[in-house]
Amino acid sequence: MKINTLQDILVMDPEQDAMMIIASLMAVSARTAPKGKGVDTIVTRIVTGNDMDRIAVEMIAIGNKTGLPPFPRDAQNIRDSKVCVLIGCKGAEDLGLNCGGCGYQTCKEMREKASHHPVQSLFTGPNCVIRMADLGIAVCSAAKTAQIHNADNRILFTAGVAALSLHLLPDCTCAYGIPLSVTGKNIFFDRRPVT
Repeated sequence: MKINTLQDILVMDPEQDAMMIIASLMAVSARTAPKGKGVDTIVTRIVTGNDMDRIAVEMIAIGNKTGLPPFPRDAQNIRDSKVCVLIGCKGAEDLGLNCGGCGYQTCKEMREKASHHPVQSLFTGPNCVIRMADLGIAVCSAAKTAQIHNADNRILFTAGVAALSLHLLPDCTCAYGIPLSVTGKNIFFDRRPVT
């Protein structure tokens, strides 16, 4: 960031700047996390501002549609955060192992089901079980990076569902969001359901 005037110095927000740096480091952690057969199907995106509002609104809409209380509760966490790291996976991309973990005997059967008759629920399936493990490793690596840098965070499947619904992670079938906060008290715990 280039600083030109005293006004530029006065409007700087060191905590917000730090959150953006930490979010970037989290994306690096997700990218470099181990992947099955060394093939990367992880997609990351850092969202702030209007995108955070859009995600919170979508979470509430999904909560109203499904009746699942975590969605509106977690939407408040998104609203109270300044930045969120989205991490998704292209779960329909298989490894050709024919392991059966997806529920089909062969990867070819899973691909055909995913391309012709995908299951649409909160996430889209079927998904390669190895790709889902890759996603879990990437998400945990990112959360670890946030923790190392003292940024309060929480892994939210609800934010990932909303991000997918808003098409913020193209080609992904499953995703999570990790909002970040720097406050005197961790906003992601002692949460109460929205009534």
